[in-house]
Amino acid sequence: MTKIKEVIAVLENLAPLVWQESYDNAGLQTGNPNDEVKGVLITLDCTPEVVDEAILHNCNLIVAHHPVIFKPLKRLTGSNFVEQTIIKAIQHNIAIYASHTNLDSVIGGVNSKIAQKLGLENVSILSPKSDALLKLVTFVPQENTEAVLQALHEAGAGQIGEYKNCSFQITGEGRFMPTGSANPTIGEIGKPEKVLENRVEVILPSHLQNRVLAALFKVHPYEEVAYDIYALKNANQVVGAGMIGEIPIALGYPDFLEELKQNMGLSTVKHTVHGPGMIKRVAICGGAGSFLLNDARRQLADVFITGDMKYHEYFQAEGHMHICDIGHYESEVFTKEIFYDLISENFSNFAVLLSEINTNPVRYS
Repeated sequence: MTKIKEVIAVLENLAPLVWQESYDNAGLQTGNPNDEVKGVLITLDCTPEVVDEAILHNCNLIVAHHPVIFKPLKRLTGSNFVEQTIIKAIQHNIAIYASHTNLDSVIGGVNSKIAQKLGLENVSILSPKSDALLKLVTFVPQENTEAVLQALHEAGAGQIGEYKNCSFQITGEGRFMPTGSANPTIGEIGKPEKVLENRVEVILPSHLQNRVLAALFKVHPYEEVAYDIYALKNANQVVGAGMIGEIPIALGYPDFLEELKQNMGLSTVKHTVHGPGMIKRVAICGGAGSFLLNDARRQLADVFITGDMKYHEYFQAEGHMHICDIGHYESEVFTKEIFYDLISENFSNFAVLLSEINTNPVRYS
């Protein structure tokens, strides 16, 4: 038996909710997390038609990229598609889960999928998040240092970019005197003690602070653990908006546009006319990415691929790079593959289905 909360745990291991933007509403939107999973239907958007599809295939969990509840609901009367979707899901005991801007912000998420489709190499985050890292400093007897470090790493500390188990240590002398009802691992009540200790430093994502500290307290030999937590201004290189990379062989712009259409399954692309002669460095952002225009320019992108660009925003390229608007839906539709692969690889006791409904509200004629 697999519970809905177990599937959610796998999804949030890739894209923790803490990485969603403040305006977002990712997470479980309807349903009981303790219900058993009978089947999972994967979609980009959740609509009444998608709920009907879930009912037809006996799926009681819908995993979507876009939250159906995005703004607060004041009533549930079925007056619009959001209310209709929620009412129908509740009536049929179907849970709806959304992984949105949190999935946009992680390696392995939306932009990684676009980069994969385009065959980009040397990929990195276009606009890394800042104020999302902490540094833990603690003091450990030399003989216990490796055990403490192992526990901290297993809890998620020590990841810097593509390097894991990163730490720094230096040896010094720790001094203390147990008093009162203390139960010291080393030393005696009322007697000053000196111990050779290692000062250990590790970086950790801020949302893992409680988990890392719990691991520290569990393994550290001292009754009272000395530690410091520092907030860092460093950018988190593995979390942030957009991505940038390079195509293996530089292409002229007309050839690049043809490759783009073929790789992303497009019939049309809105794009600028003026820009670099050859395309090599490619910036991407699934969904609405105009807020990253300046980041793409600063990182010397030859082309910026996204959706939902406004007329005057095309002028901001100013001939320094091309802009390709491939559409909001078109830039994110392959997100369904992320959910499908992740759930299928971790669970084998229920069906995982891709919705066959095209939820794109835009049509081209």
